[in-house]
Order: sequence, then C-alpha cells, then structure tokens
Amino acid sequence: MSNLEVSNLRIWDSHSGRVLVPSSSFRVRQGSCLAIVGESGSGKSVTCRAIMRLNKAAIRQSGRMMFNGMDLAELPEREIRKLRGKHLCMILQHGMCAFDPSCVIGVQIKETLGRHFGWNRHNIETNMKNAMESVRLKDPISIMNQYPHQLSGGMLQRIMIALAIVLEPDLIIADEPTTALDTVSQFEVVEQLDRLRARMGGSMIFVSHDLGVVQKIADEVLVMKDGEIVERGTSQTIFTESRHEYTRYLVSAKEALNQHFKKIMGGVGVVDRGSRGEIL
Repeated sequence: MSNLEVSNLRIWDSHSGRVLVPSSSFRVRQGSCLAIVGESGSGKSVTCRAIMRLNKAAIRQSGRMMFNGMDLAELPEREIRKLRGKHLCMILQHGMCAFDPSCVIGVQIKETLGRHFGWNRHNIETNMKNAMESVRLKDPISIMNQYPHQLSGGMLQRIMIALAIVLEPDLIIADEPTTALDTVSQFEVVEQLDRLRARMGGSMIFVSHDLGVVQKIADEVLVMKDGEIVERGTSQTIFTESRHEYTRYLVSAKEALNQHFKKIMGGVGVVDRGSRGEIL
C-alpha cells in the first residue's frame, strides 16, 4: 500500500523553457522511507517542492501526485494549505527560508499548532519544549522568544524537525535535513526521524547527498541525474548490486571517503574502537 504515488511528473521553467525533470514516476510505501540521492542540480529538491506545491510561480509542473486518495496536483491552494504541516510536512535544507523574519519563532510555532490542533499556549509550549529538547536544543522557551536571524542555521533546522515531531504528519519530506548539523547531531536527528516514522507508521522522503545516512535510514532509494531517475531499488541492492554507472560512481565515492577517513584516523582498528566509545 502506498500513501504517495507520483506518475509522469514533469517540471519546467516557464521563463526559459528549460525542462528540470522530464518525467518521473515513483511511490512511497506506507510506513517506509524513500531516499532520493544525486548530485546538486539533479532534480531532488525541485521534485520535493513540486509534491508540496511550493515551487516558484515560474516553475510549472504536470502529472499526477496521489496522496491518500487525493491528487495533490489538482487541489486548490486553500486545500493544499490544510494538508501542509499536519499531513504533509517538509523540513527544508535552509532553516532561514522556513521562518518569517519579522516575528519570533514561538509566534510562528503557536500559529501552526493552534491552527492544526486548537491547543492553548500551555499545551503548545509543553509539546514543543519536549520535542526541542529531544533534538538537542537547550533552553527551548528562550529560543522560542528569539527571531530567526538570532539563531544559527543548524538550530533553525532542528526547530523544523522538532515541529515535525509534534505534528506527527502522514508524510515527512526531509530535504537535506542534516546539512547544517555536526556529526553527533546528525546521528541524533536521523534517529529521531526514524523513531517518529516507526511510532506513527508514517512515511518519509529523505533527500541527501550523504550516502552513509541514506544507507542507515532508507528502505528504498531513487538515484537522480540531470532530472531523471537512473536507478531505483532497495537500499541493500543500491549499495551492493547497483547497475547504473552513475550509481556505482556515487557508491565508490562514499567508500573512498570512508577509507580516507580510516587512514587519517590511524587505521580501521582505531576507528572501530572509537565507534565503541574507547577513544574520543
């Protein structure tokens, strides 16, 4: 059973006529994580924004996007707004783009949660405080009283993830959610997203260039190059039995980086001991 099925999605720039995604079809199974990988400019993010209907006006699209029995492509804007957040939640790559710079974070959070749940201020603050602490944000109440420009990109990204934890949506679209985070925080954020998906039985589209993270969290993987899906399969198949030359290139680049890291850290044994907490 799928809760999202995309058919013949075509995306183009109406100003230049440039086709960004010629024709993509894929589905996200209920409760599963679909990862989309590829280099910058391969069409990953524009595809995610197309599903959310958040691309700029000049970016046009056609095709079907069936979500829980509804075609997202055909819904009026007022209806798609009702779905965003509680049912469809997108974690953006750049936190600064997700928040209104003219008001403090807490006001925006209260507006979102109040609209979807009708909660009072106490319930909103309690739920957000717990979620923010779970993604390593200290002093959540103080953070919610600050403006976006007073916070780092990594903090804003973690606030988006905390909000998704509270909203518990049917589908999370995470567009490079760990880009602005340090290694330890990346691990913890991925763990939180995976636990959220497991607890709610929801689905996830996870966009990343970090194949190590993808291998950990994804059930299925799409590989995109120049707007086209060049390979698809289970996570295990993509990483061990990839067929397309481009996929093998991505996987080999990941392995080369891993070997280089082990070498500069003093060898496999040292790295393994470090992963068990025997060195710092």
